[in-house]
Amino acid sequence: MSIFSKIFKSRDKPKNYLGGLSFLFGQTSAGKPVNERTAMQSTAVYACVRILADSIAGLPLHLYKYNGNGKKMVVNHSLYRLLHDEPNPDMTSFVFRETLMSHLLLWGNAYAQILRDHAGRVLGMYPLLPDKMEVDRDSVTGEIFYTYTKSSDENPNIKQAGQVRLKKQDVLHIPGLGFDGLVGYSPIAMAKNAVGISLATEEYGAKFFANGATPGGILEHPGVVKDPERLRQSWHAQFGQKNSHNVAVLEEGMTFHQMTIPPEQAQFLETRKFQIDEIARIFRVPPHMVGDLEKSSFSNIEQQSLEFVKYTLNPWVIRWEQALQKSLLTDMEKGEYFIKFNVDGLLRGDYQSRMNGYAVGRQNGWFSANDIREMENLNPIPDEEGGNLYLINGNMTKLKDAGLFGNNGNVEEGESNE
Repeated sequence: MSIFSKIFKSRDKPKNYLGGLSFLFGQTSAGKPVNERTAMQSTAVYACVRILADSIAGLPLHLYKYNGNGKKMVVNHSLYRLLHDEPNPDMTSFVFRETLMSHLLLWGNAYAQILRDHAGRVLGMYPLLPDKMEVDRDSVTGEIFYTYTKSSDENPNIKQAGQVRLKKQDVLHIPGLGFDGLVGYSPIAMAKNAVGISLATEEYGAKFFANGATPGGILEHPGVVKDPERLRQSWHAQFGQKNSHNVAVLEEGMTFHQMTIPPEQAQFLETRKFQIDEIARIFRVPPHMVGDLEKSSFSNIEQQSLEFVKYTLNPWVIRWEQALQKSLLTDMEKGEYFIKFNVDGLLRGDYQSRMNGYAVGRQNGWFSANDIREMENLNPIPDEEGGNLYLINGNMTKLKDAGLFGNNGNVEEGESNE
């Protein structure tokens, strides 16, 4: 047994649960069962998941090769087409990444089966459902392996139903935040009470308006009611949901007493609004991106969008890039190639700011005309027309050459103008 195997054999089996039935079965203090699927019924959760999933799916994804001190995009590698265009015949790259990112945000893990040829080259990738996957460690070798339970037709490459054991090299695994670095924890499960309150307030509001936006109450009769059930049914027939806000005519001295607290007194709207901010905080999404514009203005909306890219999206991008390189590149290729998302488009400022920045770079010699045109998605200028020239202002010179032209270019003996 190798030293590597001995070290990792002693580690505990990766787990994706905490102790207690309340976590496993999604019970919340608000009384609403919460899991990864019911959480999507909350508009705030749905909006946050969609924003992050679409953002990752829409970023350009390329394969690069180290080229001296720079890099060169490699389009003739088979992996480039899988990453950039279609990882399998059924999905585009956008749909594939959107699906995996939604799994990652809801379950805390994203899995995909990697199909390889006999030489180990990647032929395709298919998503695997996180709730059907178990991560374990071999008791002999200490190697990680995956057990997938198939019960539907989500993956055509796994023919038989039941449990299938997959090797580590055959699974693309992108773990989220976890306690052992091997398996991520579900953000929904970790914040189930916040999501549960959101679902509970939505249900309360729906039932309130289903009752004609009329709170419940008590009918008081001065005497003895011989048939209270008939009286209750008669009241609902006249003033139920379909006949809400009708004028009530009370006979025999009956009076109506409101029993429940009106929603405005219970701060119903404020509670719903706070839960939107709470869920946006879980996913680290700026509130203005889920429709809360209270603290946004024309002066800070662009800055908030840039912070979203730097502090929210960038960590996910790095997590994706490193997982893709670890699983898809061979050991020999890892020193030669790398996979990278292009987020430059999301960091672009407004038109005037970009033009001012390009002007500074052009005048100080670190941008050519074609460099700028490439960033603006314009065709290059031919070399013979100076498209790749790097220029600087002629009034800038080295400090030691100051006064050289005033001396008519004469340099004293022993000095140099280099």
